[in-house]
Amino acid sequence: MQFSENSRVWVYQSDRKLTDDEVQQIKTELDSFTTGWTAHNNQLKAAGEVRYNRFLILLVDESQAGASGCSIDKSVNFIKHLEQQFHISLLDRFNLAYRGGNEVLSAPRHDFEDMLKQGSINTDTIVFNNMVQNLSELQTKWEVPFKDSWHIQLFRDLVG
Repeated sequence: MQFSENSRVWVYQSDRKLTDDEVQQIKTELDSFTTGWTAHNNQLKAAGEVRYNRFLILLVDESQAGASGCSIDKSVNFIKHLEQQFHISLLDRFNLAYRGGNEVLSAPRHDFEDMLKQGSINTDTIVFNNMVQNLSELQTKWEVPFKDSWHIQLFRDLVG
């Protein structure tokens, strides 16, 4: 399925790495959810995927039908269901993901701050900007150096 680069994107990050088995189960649930996802009784052109055994990404091409408040509520309820089913946290925006070598790791804000102070994370460390809004941003602004991300604002007194 082709999606416009303006398609809306929601990125949910797990607080731990998912097992391959969990990823397969979640992919099945994502497919089922996006296939039946509607807004005002209109089928949404939607898809879901799991990246790096850590991120759940929902995508809606609004050229066909736009995601409404009700449909977004449905997606959040779906995400909460996955949190309970897999015993993970997907809605904590201050659990920050970054690359440590070839691995994708995450840390709560205070631990991330400690790693910055210790130098194990620096302005060149790749971080994940889960605030991207559309497919184009997901492709170009999701994995970025710390110095080019919104994270720098959160910790500016440590790196300034």
